Amino acid sequence: MTTAHVNMRVKKHRDALRAAGLRPIQIWVPDTRRPDFVEECRRQCLVVRNDPQEKEVMDWLEAAADKDGWV
Repeated sequence: MTTAHVNMRVKKHRDALRAAGLRPIQIWVPDTRRPDFVEECRRQCLVVRNDPQEKEVMDWLEAAADKDGWV
């Protein structure tokens, strides 16, 4: 399969998505494969561990969460 053929298939697929009213976005997320990922998660958890506002937010999220159908 040639690169031109693949590019045309991708373009056709993207055009169909746009025609359906969708648009592409780019999203950057933490790289969980990095060796320092776990350490950084731990550091951030410790920063908010005893923060009253964090507890308030987490309590609100728990109350507001729609968990119907989730296991």
